[in-house]
Amino acid sequence: MPHETPLITTLVAGFGLAFLFGLLAQRLKLPLIAGYLLAGVLIGPFTPGYVADMDLATELAELGVILLMFGVGLHFSPRDLMAVKAIAVPGAVGQIAVATGFGTLVGWFLGWSLGAGLIFGLALSVASTVVLLRALQDRELVQTEKGRVAVGWLIVEDLVMVLALVLIPPLAGLLGGTPVPVGEEAEIVAEVTSNIGIGPIAATVLITMVKAAAFVALMLVIGRRAIPWALHFVSHTKSRELFRLAVLAIALGVAYGATHFFGVSFALGAFFAGMVMSSSTLSSQAMRETLPLRDAFAVLFFVSVGMLFNPEIVLAKPLALLATVAIIIGIKALAAYYIVRAFGHDHDKGLTIAASLAQIGEFSFILITMGVTLDIVPPEARDLVVAGAMLSILANPLLFHLLDRRWARKAKAEAVVVPEAPVPDPAPQN
Repeated sequence: MPHETPLITTLVAGFGLAFLFGLLAQRLKLPLIAGYLLAGVLIGPFTPGYVADMDLATELAELGVILLMFGVGLHFSPRDLMAVKAIAVPGAVGQIAVATGFGTLVGWFLGWSLGAGLIFGLALSVASTVVLLRALQDRELVQTEKGRVAVGWLIVEDLVMVLALVLIPPLAGLLGGTPVPVGEEAEIVAEVTSNIGIGPIAATVLITMVKAAAFVALMLVIGRRAIPWALHFVSHTKSRELFRLAVLAIALGVAYGATHFFGVSFALGAFFAGMVMSSSTLSSQAMRETLPLRDAFAVLFFVSVGMLFNPEIVLAKPLALLATVAIIIGIKALAAYYIVRAFGHDHDKGLTIAASLAQIGEFSFILITMGVTLDIVPPEARDLVVAGAMLSILANPLLFHLLDRRWARKAKAEAVVVPEAPVPDPAPQN
């Protein structure tokens, strides 16, 4: 009888199906994420056939989250954000507020608590970095003014979501979920409550913010010097293998240390590890060396999200799903368009930003999964977010295709026809 190897079986099934459906998505000119999510649905517990080990898939997904957030931190550029802050900051905050408000309204109609609606709306408000960058890169828009505004807008969205990841756990009790403090932490909360004279929720938030601030200060003061120094030290060995290993050790070590010693999420720790590393002159090499492994575990993250999706939500809650998709593709896009126009930018830029943000992705999954884990949102909210993500990711190339056709017609209409130079009369012959 063969040995039981659930880890290997889960990896084989996850990578194998992700490759097949990713290839199909590529052939159909769709984002690869759509194929990865569908692969997860097929090996999940809600579809017939083989069911992957959910516990192992969840742990592998955590690795995916760490490496994804590490990549976000490496890409984070304060300089790029400052260049477009006048539109990106108020635009992103305004669009998040609109999407969150409509998401909360949908949750209210479905009978959810206010906290569930808020997290559901937040999950619908943030676009996918992977999908947006691919759409812009395919059209060579990243370095244009429109592309820089879209990327800056997304950076602000990501920063807001990082803050949400810090605040949601201590606010879980207030949001209608399971209070986080247990054991020694609960005793600290009780002591702070009695000494300062504030409520337990306020005490929990205060302790969390102090821990997060201590971690951020440590990374900015010590990490900003130690991490680049470590990379330069290893680079002098001339060993790509050791350099790659050093980058991974720093990313995983900081993420684990942030959770174990400071009580903040893996995601936040990995984000700051990447952000601090981005200040090094070797950050581009670090990005290149870790890209294959980061992509591999990111695939497992999307597969694991697909495994959590219950397809029955499509038949059980069709109106709720329709409202979810309408918020992602319609409300978010309209809000972004009119905000851009309100700041005096032209019609084309408004349409580009609107199309870029009319989808959701990795942060949405992280947020909604956290909400379910903390018993704040019901599992059907996660199903709606995953279904909305799949549909919006499938629709996003169509939106850009329509924009491509519009730009082609405009370019054709604006083309200047240069009149031919008059041909001089031949010289008279004698």
